[in-house]
Amino acid sequence: MMVFTRDLRVTDNPALCAAAQAAATVPMFVLDEDLLRRCRLHANRLGFLLESLRDLDARLRALGGALVIRRGQWTAEVIEAARATGAATIHVADDFSAYAAARLARLERAAAAARLRVIRHPGITVVEPAAICPPGGSAYQVFTPYYNRWRLVPRRPLAATPARVTLPDGVDPGPIPQLGELTGARRSAGVPAGGESAGVARLRGWADADLADYDRGRDDLAADRVSRLSPYLHLGCISARLVESQLSGLPGSEAFVRQLAWRDFFHQALAARPDTAWRDYRDRGDRWNDDPAGLEAWQAGRTGYPVVDAGMRQLAAEGFLHNRARMIVASFLTKDLYIDWRLGAAHFMELLVDGDVACNQLNWQWVAGTGTDTNPHRIFNPTLQGRRFDPDGGYVRRYVPELAALPARIIHQMDPAVRRGCGYPEPLVDHRAAIAEYRARLRG
Repeated sequence: MMVFTRDLRVTDNPALCAAAQAAATVPMFVLDEDLLRRCRLHANRLGFLLESLRDLDARLRALGGALVIRRGQWTAEVIEAARATGAATIHVADDFSAYAAARLARLERAAAAARLRVIRHPGITVVEPAAICPPGGSAYQVFTPYYNRWRLVPRRPLAATPARVTLPDGVDPGPIPQLGELTGARRSAGVPAGGESAGVARLRGWADADLADYDRGRDDLAADRVSRLSPYLHLGCISARLVESQLSGLPGSEAFVRQLAWRDFFHQALAARPDTAWRDYRDRGDRWNDDPAGLEAWQAGRTGYPVVDAGMRQLAAEGFLHNRARMIVASFLTKDLYIDWRLGAAHFMELLVDGDVACNQLNWQWVAGTGTDTNPHRIFNPTLQGRRFDPDGGYVRRYVPELAALPARIIHQMDPAVRRGCGYPEPLVDHRAAIAEYRARLRG
């Protein structure tokens, strides 16, 4: 049998490819009650997951099988299904967060007690974390030397798509629930469709239109020329290894493939230090401000800085945030407001469809100055960032409609009378004064 986790696809899925070698196999997904309790309000991610499961089921049915759905305690459901169907081997993708690693370890212990075999397969990252280790250490702490090694590591061959998937006789696949059965929270209106079919279409359409100019255009906030593949990579609707294979060598691909390396870098850092999902990778001794009002204004996109507010409103509307905007809003929270990065990361995880623990938490730490790169002086001036990466104001107008009538020359910095006329708030803080205070803290 094969248990899907964050590899919801039939193409280049090593675990599925191996399991399908048997005369009959059970392709299974367990709605893990422990995770459902944690994610009860994460409607964007849950909705995307359910759509991805329906697409996966359709693809498996086209191969002659079906997706077997169960709900409950993950390990117990997997072992019970193996026993009920007479499976001797359980194929599963390896994963690297503290929760995923502990869950896999529990499965292996339970399987050993039941005289079953568990085989872990690659498939979550391009390069497995254990494939690249620095001299005398378990993980690279700086990206550039990691990337230099990453480029040279031999790649695993792409896994063949099974010609056929055959369920054992008598197996009831079970229904895929509706979103309302899992959460009462509402989904953001702009969340994309989930599933391998949507992910493949997105990859092809974006690569044809925007890959060649990716390095020059990726920071243009208004043009929105980024790939938006992150939700599909997070749940494995498309394979990161396959994306690299298909894009490498094409005009513009080097800069994009480097982003896949960043994703692998954060996964290897988290695999070595699982605690850094919520603990400083490098403790700087920060004494963060307790500012509930400031946090609430930031979450609502009411900081008085147009590009920050546009970013936070995009997040709420779409469950997605442009990468340049992620850095700007994270810097504003952790440097201008000096609010703990964990509060920002938690808000992102509630709304992001691509809420990946490794990428989200460690990118937040990168901006906050507590992560693998501890540069405390990395500060994004929100006004200058807006002028540079949204010079015509198109991004701000799209997400902050009360400013839609303003000309480009003042949209990122307007006088108080204009603000009042638009019903737009005064800045929460003066950027220069806030950063001067922040730097004074660093000096102790």
